Amino acid sequence: MKLSLSIRVAESFNNKRHLDIPLPDLAKIAKDADYQAVCMRASGVGVHSPKEQVISARKLLDELGLEVSMVTGDFVVPENTEEGPQCLRNITPYLELTEMLRSDLIRVCIKTEEDIPFAQKAADEAKERGIRLAHQSHTLSLFETVEGSIDVLKRIGRDNFGLIYEPANLALCGEDYGPDTLRAFEPWLFNVYLQNHTPDPDGVMEMPIWKLGKVMSTIRPLDAPGGINFQSVFDGLKAIGFDGHITLHQAFAGDADPREAAIRSANFLRSLI
Repeated sequence: MKLSLSIRVAESFNNKRHLDIPLPDLAKIAKDADYQAVCMRASGVGVHSPKEQVISARKLLDELGLEVSMVTGDFVVPENTEEGPQCLRNITPYLELTEMLRSDLIRVCIKTEEDIPFAQKAADEAKERGIRLAHQSHTLSLFETVEGSIDVLKRIGRDNFGLIYEPANLALCGEDYGPDTLRAFEPWLFNVYLQNHTPDPDGVMEMPIWKLGKVMSTIRPLDAPGGINFQSVFDGLKAIGFDGHITLHQAFAGDADPREAAIRSANFLRSLI
Protein backbone atom coordinates (compact mmCIF):
# COMPACT_ATOMS: atom_id res chain seq x y z
CA MET A 1 0.00 0.00 0.00
CA LYS A 2 1.16 3.54 -0.80
CA LEU A 3 0.23 6.70 1.07
CA SER A 4 -1.41 9.58 -0.78
CA LEU A 5 -2.29 13.03 0.56
CA SER A 6 -5.47 14.52 -0.87
CA ILE A 7 -5.29 18.25 -1.39
CA ARG A 8 -8.72 18.12 0.29
CA VAL A 9 -6.75 18.52 3.51
CA ALA A 10 -6.08 22.17 2.59
CA GLU A 11 -9.73 22.97 1.81
CA SER A 12 -12.26 23.89 4.45
CA PHE A 13 -15.03 21.35 5.09
CA ASN A 14 -17.67 23.54 3.44
CA ASN A 15 -15.62 25.27 0.73
CA LYS A 16 -14.03 22.88 -1.73
CA ARG A 17 -13.06 25.54 -4.26
CA HIS A 18 -10.18 27.20 -2.42
CA LEU A 19 -6.88 26.02 -0.97
CA ASP A 20 -5.86 27.60 2.30
CA ILE A 21 -2.34 26.27 1.62
CA PRO A 22 -0.84 26.94 -1.84
CA LEU A 23 -0.20 23.80 -3.89
CA PRO A 24 3.63 24.13 -3.80
CA ASP A 25 3.57 24.35 0.00
CA LEU A 26 1.12 21.47 0.30
CA ALA A 27 3.19 19.28 -2.02
CA LYS A 28 6.26 20.00 0.12
CA ILE A 29 4.31 18.99 3.23
CA ALA A 30 3.41 15.69 1.50
CA LYS A 31 7.03 15.06 0.60
CA ASP A 32 8.33 15.91 4.08
CA ALA A 33 5.76 13.55 5.63
CA ASP A 34 6.84 10.73 3.26
CA TYR A 35 3.65 10.39 1.25
CA GLN A 36 4.26 8.81 -2.14
CA ALA A 37 1.51 10.67 -3.98
CA VAL A 38 -1.04 13.46 -3.91
CA CYS A 39 -4.68 13.19 -4.89
CA MET A 40 -5.30 16.17 -7.18
CA ARG A 41 -8.51 18.19 -7.02
CA ALA A 42 -9.85 21.16 -8.92
CA SER A 43 -8.85 23.50 -6.09
CA GLY A 44 -5.29 22.74 -7.21
CA VAL A 45 -5.67 22.26 -10.94
CA GLY A 46 -8.70 21.09 -12.91
CA VAL A 47 -10.31 21.15 -16.33
CA HIS A 48 -10.75 24.90 -15.89
CA SER A 49 -7.01 25.48 -15.45
CA PRO A 50 -4.77 26.88 -18.22
CA LYS A 51 -2.51 24.25 -19.76
CA GLU A 52 0.55 26.07 -18.45
CA GLN A 53 -0.72 25.78 -14.88
CA VAL A 54 -1.24 22.03 -15.24
CA ILE A 55 2.26 21.61 -16.69
CA SER A 56 3.69 23.65 -13.82
CA ALA A 57 1.88 21.47 -11.26
CA ARG A 58 3.22 18.28 -12.82
CA LYS A 59 6.74 19.73 -12.91
CA LEU A 60 6.47 20.64 -9.23
CA LEU A 61 5.41 17.10 -8.33
CA ASP A 62 8.18 15.61 -10.47
CA GLU A 63 10.75 17.67 -8.60
CA LEU A 64 9.44 16.27 -5.32
CA GLY A 65 9.07 12.71 -6.61
CA LEU A 66 5.31 12.59 -6.05
CA GLU A 67 2.79 10.64 -8.11
CA VAL A 68 -0.82 11.72 -8.71
CA SER A 69 -2.96 8.94 -7.29
CA MET A 70 -6.24 10.26 -8.69
CA VAL A 71 -7.71 13.35 -10.38
CA THR A 72 -10.96 15.12 -9.50
CA GLY A 73 -11.20 17.53 -12.41
CA ASP A 74 -13.99 19.91 -11.40
CA PHE A 75 -15.70 21.35 -8.33
CA VAL A 76 -19.18 19.89 -8.72
CA VAL A 77 -18.05 16.25 -8.40
CA PRO A 78 -16.74 16.61 -4.81
CA GLU A 79 -19.56 19.04 -4.00
CA ASN A 80 -21.87 16.19 -5.04
CA THR A 81 -24.43 18.54 -6.58
CA GLU A 82 -26.98 17.76 -9.27
CA GLU A 83 -24.40 19.03 -11.79
CA GLY A 84 -21.84 16.47 -10.61
CA PRO A 85 -22.57 13.85 -13.32
CA GLN A 86 -21.98 16.36 -16.14
CA CYS A 87 -18.40 15.10 -16.41
CA LEU A 88 -19.79 11.83 -17.75
CA ARG A 89 -21.45 13.69 -20.64
CA ASN A 90 -18.08 15.07 -21.79
CA ILE A 91 -15.25 13.07 -20.30
CA THR A 92 -12.63 14.13 -22.87
CA PRO A 93 -11.28 17.21 -21.01
CA TYR A 94 -10.92 15.12 -17.84
CA LEU A 95 -8.99 12.46 -19.72
CA GLU A 96 -6.67 15.09 -21.18
CA LEU A 97 -6.07 16.62 -17.75
CA THR A 98 -5.35 13.21 -16.24
CA GLU A 99 -2.86 12.36 -18.99
CA MET A 100 -1.06 15.67 -18.43
CA LEU A 101 -0.79 14.87 -14.72
CA ARG A 102 0.37 11.33 -15.58
CA SER A 103 -2.34 9.65 -13.55
CA ASP A 104 -4.68 6.86 -14.61
CA LEU A 105 -7.69 7.36 -12.32
CA ILE A 106 -10.51 9.93 -12.38
CA ARG A 107 -13.21 10.46 -9.76
CA VAL A 108 -16.69 10.88 -11.24
CA CYS A 109 -20.22 11.35 -9.91
CA ILE A 110 -23.47 9.42 -10.47
CA LYS A 111 -26.73 10.72 -8.99
CA THR A 112 -29.53 9.03 -10.95
CA GLU A 113 -30.32 5.97 -13.04
CA GLU A 114 -30.15 8.18 -16.13
CA ASP A 115 -26.43 8.70 -15.51
CA ILE A 116 -25.53 5.02 -15.92
CA PRO A 117 -25.44 4.89 -19.76
CA PHE A 118 -23.24 7.99 -19.76
CA ALA A 119 -20.93 6.30 -17.24
CA GLN A 120 -20.62 3.33 -19.60
CA LYS A 121 -19.82 5.57 -22.57
CA ALA A 122 -17.30 7.61 -20.56
CA ALA A 123 -15.60 4.43 -19.34
CA ASP A 124 -15.32 3.15 -22.91
CA GLU A 125 -13.64 6.40 -24.01
CA ALA A 126 -11.35 6.33 -20.96
CA LYS A 127 -10.30 2.75 -21.67
CA GLU A 128 -8.94 3.80 -25.06
CA ARG A 129 -6.41 5.93 -23.14
CA GLY A 130 -5.70 3.38 -20.40
CA ILE A 131 -7.56 5.45 -17.79
CA ARG A 132 -9.95 4.23 -15.09
CA LEU A 133 -13.01 5.93 -13.62
CA ALA A 134 -14.24 5.54 -10.06
CA HIS A 135 -17.08 6.65 -7.81
CA GLN A 136 -16.62 7.30 -4.11
CA SER A 137 -18.72 5.66 -1.42
CA HIS A 138 -20.78 8.78 -0.78
CA THR A 139 -23.96 10.13 0.75
CA LEU A 140 -26.73 11.43 -1.55
CA SER A 141 -25.64 9.23 -4.45
CA LEU A 142 -26.30 5.77 -5.86
CA PHE A 143 -23.26 4.71 -3.79
CA GLU A 144 -24.72 5.28 -0.30
CA THR A 145 -25.09 1.57 0.44
CA VAL A 146 -22.95 -1.50 -0.12
CA GLU A 147 -25.73 -3.33 -1.98
CA GLY A 148 -26.59 -0.29 -4.09
CA SER A 149 -22.95 0.33 -4.99
CA ILE A 150 -22.42 -3.24 -6.18
CA ASP A 151 -25.66 -3.17 -8.17
CA VAL A 152 -24.62 -0.02 -10.04
CA LEU A 153 -21.08 -1.29 -10.66
CA LYS A 154 -22.45 -4.53 -12.11
CA ARG A 155 -24.85 -2.65 -14.35
CA ILE A 156 -22.12 -0.33 -15.62
CA GLY A 157 -20.18 -3.49 -16.36
CA ARG A 158 -16.84 -1.97 -17.34
CA ASP A 159 -13.57 -3.30 -15.95
CA ASN A 160 -12.15 0.21 -15.83
CA PHE A 161 -15.05 1.60 -13.77
CA GLY A 162 -14.68 0.95 -10.07
CA LEU A 163 -15.01 2.22 -6.53
CA ILE A 164 -13.29 4.56 -4.11
CA TYR A 165 -13.94 2.86 -0.77
CA GLU A 166 -14.59 5.45 1.94
CA PRO A 167 -15.63 3.96 5.29
CA ALA A 168 -16.78 7.25 6.86
CA ASN A 169 -19.51 7.82 4.29
CA LEU A 170 -20.64 4.22 4.68
CA ALA A 171 -20.75 4.68 8.46
CA LEU A 172 -22.81 7.87 8.09
CA CYS A 173 -25.29 5.88 6.00
CA GLY A 174 -25.56 3.16 8.65
CA GLU A 175 -23.64 0.64 6.54
CA ASP A 176 -21.04 -1.92 7.55
CA TYR A 177 -17.58 -0.90 6.33
CA GLY A 178 -15.42 -3.71 7.73
CA PRO A 179 -13.78 -6.81 6.22
CA ASP A 180 -17.04 -8.30 4.89
CA THR A 181 -17.74 -5.12 2.92
CA LEU A 182 -14.20 -4.98 1.57
CA ARG A 183 -14.50 -8.59 0.39
CA ALA A 184 -17.70 -7.64 -1.42
CA PHE A 185 -16.06 -4.58 -2.98
CA GLU A 186 -12.83 -6.34 -3.96
CA PRO A 187 -13.49 -6.74 -7.73
CA TRP A 188 -14.04 -3.00 -8.11
CA LEU A 189 -11.70 -1.53 -5.48
CA PHE A 190 -9.56 1.15 -7.16
CA ASN A 191 -8.77 3.56 -4.33
CA VAL A 192 -9.17 4.08 -0.58
CA TYR A 193 -10.13 7.42 1.01
CA LEU A 194 -9.88 7.84 4.77
CA GLN A 195 -11.37 10.44 7.09
CA ASN A 196 -12.64 10.13 10.66
CA HIS A 197 -16.21 11.38 10.25
CA THR A 198 -18.86 9.31 11.99
CA PRO A 199 -22.48 9.41 13.21
CA ASP A 200 -22.81 10.92 16.65
CA PRO A 201 -26.16 11.80 18.31
CA ASP A 202 -24.31 14.48 20.28
CA GLY A 203 -22.54 15.81 17.21
CA VAL A 204 -22.98 19.32 15.86
CA MET A 205 -22.68 18.60 12.13
CA GLU A 206 -25.93 17.61 10.39
CA MET A 207 -25.54 15.35 7.34
CA PRO A 208 -28.41 14.68 4.90
CA ILE A 209 -28.65 11.00 3.91
CA TRP A 210 -31.09 9.57 1.37
CA LYS A 211 -31.31 6.29 3.28
CA LEU A 212 -31.69 7.71 6.79
CA GLY A 213 -32.77 11.33 6.50
CA LYS A 214 -30.65 13.67 8.64
CA VAL A 215 -27.80 12.29 10.74
CA MET A 216 -25.82 14.23 13.35
CA SER A 217 -22.09 13.62 13.12
CA THR A 218 -18.64 14.47 14.42
CA ILE A 219 -15.28 14.85 12.70
CA ARG A 220 -12.26 13.78 14.76
CA PRO A 221 -8.51 13.75 14.05
CA LEU A 222 -7.66 10.63 12.09
CA ASP A 223 -5.98 8.91 15.04
CA ALA A 224 -8.55 9.94 17.67
CA PRO A 225 -10.59 7.20 19.40
CA GLY A 226 -14.34 6.92 19.15
CA GLY A 227 -14.65 7.21 15.38
CA ILE A 228 -13.89 4.90 12.46
CA ASN A 229 -12.42 1.52 13.43
CA PHE A 230 -9.34 1.80 11.24
CA GLN A 231 -7.91 -1.47 12.53
CA SER A 232 -10.95 -3.22 11.05
CA VAL A 233 -10.47 -1.30 7.79
CA PHE A 234 -6.85 -2.38 7.44
CA ASP A 235 -7.61 -5.94 8.50
CA GLY A 236 -10.05 -6.04 5.60
CA LEU A 237 -7.62 -4.45 3.14
CA LYS A 238 -4.89 -6.91 4.06
CA ALA A 239 -7.28 -9.85 3.80
CA ILE A 240 -7.98 -9.04 0.14
CA GLY A 241 -4.37 -8.13 -0.66
CA PHE A 242 -5.05 -4.50 -1.55
CA ASP A 243 -1.82 -2.82 -2.67
CA GLY A 244 -3.07 0.50 -4.08
CA HIS A 245 -3.15 4.01 -2.66
CA ILE A 246 -4.37 4.84 0.83
CA THR A 247 -5.41 8.49 0.67
CA LEU A 248 -5.74 10.84 3.62
CA HIS A 249 -8.89 12.76 2.68
CA GLN A 250 -9.66 14.69 5.84
CA ALA A 251 -9.85 18.49 5.85
CA PHE A 252 -7.62 19.79 8.62
CA ALA A 253 -9.91 22.84 9.01
CA GLY A 254 -7.58 24.71 11.31
CA ASP A 255 -7.76 22.03 14.03
CA ALA A 256 -4.04 21.40 13.78
CA ASP A 257 -0.96 22.74 12.06
CA PRO A 258 -1.17 21.23 8.53
CA ARG A 259 2.41 19.94 8.55
CA GLU A 260 1.98 18.38 11.98
CA ALA A 261 -1.39 16.87 11.03
CA ALA A 262 0.00 15.41 7.80
CA ILE A 263 2.97 13.82 9.58
CA ARG A 264 0.87 12.54 12.49
CA SER A 265 -1.74 11.06 10.12
CA ALA A 266 0.94 9.43 7.96
CA ASN A 267 2.59 7.86 11.00
CA PHE A 268 -0.78 6.56 12.17
CA LEU A 269 -1.58 5.03 8.78
CA ARG A 270 1.87 3.48 8.45
CA SER A 271 1.40 1.84 11.85
CA LEU A 272 -1.71 0.12 10.44
CA ILE A 273 -0.20 -0.75 7.07
